[in-house]
Amino acid sequence: MKIVVCKNKEELGQRAAAEGAAAIRRALQRRKHARIIVATGASQFEMLSALVKEELAWHRVTAFHLDEYVGLPITHPASFRLYLWQRFVSRLPVPLAAFHYINGEGDVKAECRRLSRLIREAPIDVAFVGIGENGHLAFNDPPADFKTRQPYIVVTLDEACRRQQVGEGWFPSIQAVPKKAISMSCHQILQAATIICSVPDRRKAEAVRGAVKGPVSPEVPASILQRHRRTFLFLDTESSSLLEG
Repeated sequence: MKIVVCKNKEELGQRAAAEGAAAIRRALQRRKHARIIVATGASQFEMLSALVKEELAWHRVTAFHLDEYVGLPITHPASFRLYLWQRFVSRLPVPLAAFHYINGEGDVKAECRRLSRLIREAPIDVAFVGIGENGHLAFNDPPADFKTRQPYIVVTLDEACRRQQVGEGWFPSIQAVPKKAISMSCHQILQAATIICSVPDRRKAEAVRGAVKGPVSPEVPASILQRHRRTFLFLDTESSSLLEG
């Protein structure tokens, strides 16, 4: 794992996007298409804003959605499908080859099977991810399932995760936050050739310390990134504040 500490969120976003874009370009040089994973949440605002400005052959890129709430309509302000359309897909200069959204409104088991089949068709070149306040990776809350080899799974969100969604302003109360989600598994995230992990803000400092300095444990799901040779962890001065010493 390579740790890059930036002076603020804007620099973090720019440097994370540049590193990810470089990895996409290398993949496009090796073959005709690249495949990426795109995350959501407040931690990705600056990175996505910078990524859409990168000069890339986006029409040769296929993207996968990292996670989505079960039962939440796409019209809801907290829908990750809506987020990705507004902050990524619609802002690209040319359309992607494909974007495989997660639909959590129907048969979730069938949706997991559909997405798993698609993502297994070819390797993933770059995964853009974040780390939650409780140390979650995607929506794999503690204790995460490190053993499953299924690419997409249905998970139960813990209270800390749901409170984070309220704290970030996505929902008016914890009662309004769905209790289940479809998430890419930890194992599948680690299959990406390069992982770009963007984690700003002081509220993430404890989770960052656990992920970087603690043992690899399902109790800190993001700690599994220690097992990936090409993970780039982009932090700001606040999120990195507990790593000294």
